[in-house]
Amino acid sequence: MQIQFVGIDPDTDEDGCPTVWVDTGTSDLLIQSYTADDESTAECHALSPAKAPIPPTETVIRIPQRMVPIIRKACDELDGIQ
Repeated sequence: MQIQFVGIDPDTDEDGCPTVWVDTGTSDLLIQSYTADDESTAECHALSPAKAPIPPTETVIRIPQRMVPIIRKACDELDGIQ
């Protein structure tokens, strides 16, 4: 695995905060963020074209808007290795 740190929430308190990494071996994004609340998760499920329960190996996460530039940077880094 070739994990590279990309960025952390600029408003971090450095105690369990949204963070983004890239796996340059698989071109996957790895994201640590807040677990979505039950209401948001239920709405995402209702709007999903899959119409199946969210499997236990998946979850809905909430990424703060201020993290969008960091996610863009991660995507740009992955585009550069393909």
